[in-house]
Amino acid sequence: MASPPRPQTWTADIGLRIRRHFLLKAVGTTVFTWLFFIGYFHLLRNPAFPVAVMPLTALDHLIPFQPYTLGAYLSLWVYVGIAPGLQLTFRELVVYGLWIGALCLTGLALFYFWPTQIPPLPIDVSGYPGFAMLQGVDAAGNACPSMHVAVAIFTALWIEHLLRQAGTPAVLRIVNGAWFLAIAYSTLAVKQHVVLDVVAGALLGMAFAWPSLRWRPNKRLRGDSPPVGADIIGHH
Repeated sequence: MASPPRPQTWTADIGLRIRRHFLLKAVGTTVFTWLFFIGYFHLLRNPAFPVAVMPLTALDHLIPFQPYTLGAYLSLWVYVGIAPGLQLTFRELVVYGLWIGALCLTGLALFYFWPTQIPPLPIDVSGYPGFAMLQGVDAAGNACPSMHVAVAIFTALWIEHLLRQAGTPAVLRIVNGAWFLAIAYSTLAVKQHVVLDVVAGALLGMAFAWPSLRWRPNKRLRGDSPPVGADIIGHH
């Protein structure tokens, strides 16, 4: 039987990836995020052990409060949908979900056994719309590791991999890297995290991202998807 036509351009490849299982991806990502937040906020408001205060470093003192970075901070909730949105097959989507689910469960386990918070900072946010709500909903607890950074770097490494395999222009990979850096920096600039939180979050995210890119399905089920010009799953 002749194979279906292969996308000849990176735009066709990306378009195919986005269309495949689109509704499942949209609903699944939303449900996954809400489930994570149920556990996150429960631990935030009901710590099981004494809460440790994270120390400030010299870099924390150098980075001022920058309210204009709030948009970058909140953009994580758009950013995290890109990597699952570019998964081509159902199997790849499930395996991706299992890896990022394991990352989030590990973070919640750390928050349970070692609850942390950042030290009180003398910042008046009354003149900045959105900050009062942010601090009321996402208090400065569950600090280390920063799950904001952990999930962002996991997503960034996966997007980089998928864009390379699709043969996209380098500018898109640069935008991906810049978006991740903006999110990571914003956690410090809006004073939701300190430097040690960010470093720990980055290490946690990479600890799951690298093996997730290595250990994943290496063969597609017949009929699961048409072959594309850039197959993201290598055959061994």
